[in-house]
Amino acid sequence: MKKLRLSLFSHKYAVCQFHPDKHIPYWALLGDFVSLTRTHEELSIVCQQDNVPGEIEAERGWRCVQVHGAFDFSVAGVHASLAIPLAEADISVLAIATYATDYLLIKEENVERALQVLEQAGHSIER
Repeated sequence: MKKLRLSLFSHKYAVCQFHPDKHIPYWALLGDFVSLTRTHEELSIVCQQDNVPGEIEAERGWRCVQVHGAFDFSVAGVHASLAIPLAEADISVLAIATYATDYLLIKEENVERALQVLEQAGHSIER
């Protein structure tokens, strides 16, 4: 797998959980990065932490790393080239894939160490 170009977003993010029938709240759609997943068990929303009301059930304190470049769906190993060195350093991530690229959510307290690990693995980071 080739070495990847990554960017660290400046905002903090929250992963919010709702009943699967819940309407998507307006505040969740504000900001530069939003991810929505609805299953029969839940509605999960990843959004900018500053927009999440305090009473909402959420895991807060995530930072987002974007993988630059569009990858054909047949390209193997993109996520592994990031996840394996992080797992070996005992850093967990929440991966989000879109049609065009991938994103990694990393807890704030682990983000600097994670970026060092990724740089040591040969990836470049824009901060």
